[in-house]
Amino acid sequence: MGGGRGRGRLGPAVAVAPGARVDRFEIFFDLVFVFSFFIITRATAVEITGQALLHGMLVLAVLWWTWVVHSVVATRIRLGEGFVPVLMVVGMAALFCFALALPQAFGDPRRSTTGPVVVAVSYVVIRAVHMVLYIDVVRDTPHERRQVFRFLPEIVFSTLLLLGAALIPTHIDDLGRAGLVRDGLWMAVVVLQYSTGIIGGTWGWGVASAEHWTERYDLILIIALGESVISVGVGSDLLGQPPSWPAVVAAVLGIFFTAALWWAHYDVVGPAARIALHATLGRARVAMARDAYAYCYLPMIAGIILFALGAEGIVHDVTNPAVPVTEPAQGIHAPVLFVGVILYLVGNMLFQLRTLHTLSWSRVGAVLLLAAAIPVSEHLPGLATLSVLTAICVGLVAVEVITMNDARQALRDVVFQERTTHEAQEAAFRARWHEDGPDEQRQ
Repeated sequence: MGGGRGRGRLGPAVAVAPGARVDRFEIFFDLVFVFSFFIITRATAVEITGQALLHGMLVLAVLWWTWVVHSVVATRIRLGEGFVPVLMVVGMAALFCFALALPQAFGDPRRSTTGPVVVAVSYVVIRAVHMVLYIDVVRDTPHERRQVFRFLPEIVFSTLLLLGAALIPTHIDDLGRAGLVRDGLWMAVVVLQYSTGIIGGTWGWGVASAEHWTERYDLILIIALGESVISVGVGSDLLGQPPSWPAVVAAVLGIFFTAALWWAHYDVVGPAARIALHATLGRARVAMARDAYAYCYLPMIAGIILFALGAEGIVHDVTNPAVPVTEPAQGIHAPVLFVGVILYLVGNMLFQLRTLHTLSWSRVGAVLLLAAAIPVSEHLPGLATLSVLTAICVGLVAVEVITMNDARQALRDVVFQERTTHEAQEAAFRARWHEDGPDEQRQ
């Protein structure tokens, strides 16, 4: 990635330095992922059934793997430097088309194959952009180049499977069988992707900046939590109804339990895991980055989408003047809400176990309480259901604040000391820019 091997006037790709932070273009790129999460939620919310939830989770798994590959590329080169943004804009356009076509990916195969084909073609364009960039990164390191080419079969076969899911069902007369074949091919894509990540191992890979890697995943989780708030606000028609006390209470409860879930990760577990990844080196760091972030984050993201779907349906009924406030929540919204929060916490506990080698009894207790509340919630009014969920989530946070007070304070002291030392070193380094006289600065 030297200057002599640049790409015309745009300049060469720039390597990610140890200690680097997420650059602005990466956040810009994530806006399309926000849209993708939103589309998955909206498409599933049209009619929440077991099949619709399966389809939503399959699409999310494929999309998440694409994002994982994207994060692997971003940990090696700065996406906003040199010629790289040009290719990444192509990837953004493909990802946007991928998201737009998602609602048709599991439609009636007898009507049109345009949506599923657009999904498959967009997918291969995104993966091709990532592959081209990574090959450019490792062109001077033969062992890394060989490792990259070991993943080519996964790209080829996953693309063929998606194309098969788009085209094969059109030749099957029985609609039920056609749907099973399509769903089976999508499942095969997911199995192929995530098994390749395990089988490929850690040899030949590296995480140059633990800071960049952890910040990248922390930001996408915040984006997903923010998208859940948008989905509840827009999908439940809060904006289309005049303010009423049930609507206000439901909105407040929604913000409270979402904030509690944010707290559950970012108060102690997330910052401590960042330090743990910094302290881990070599292939062990790569394995931790893959297992904890690439894999354990998926159930957390899935849980966010599920509880957003459940909350949206409940809030919609609460704000509907035609539905009595005392009427129990309709459909499967309440179970989906609780299952989503359970999935989020289980994913977070797996993340904690992999990075910190600990497990919080308070979270195990919260998951058990949530599971026990599912059959009860089906008979409760919507506001009561949201209140029970919020009480459990906020109670979990309160218990951990009290019982983990010493650990929380020790962690904050370490982080403060780290930040202070880092700032002092940066200030000392940049002070050298002012040591040269005017003549030297003009040269």
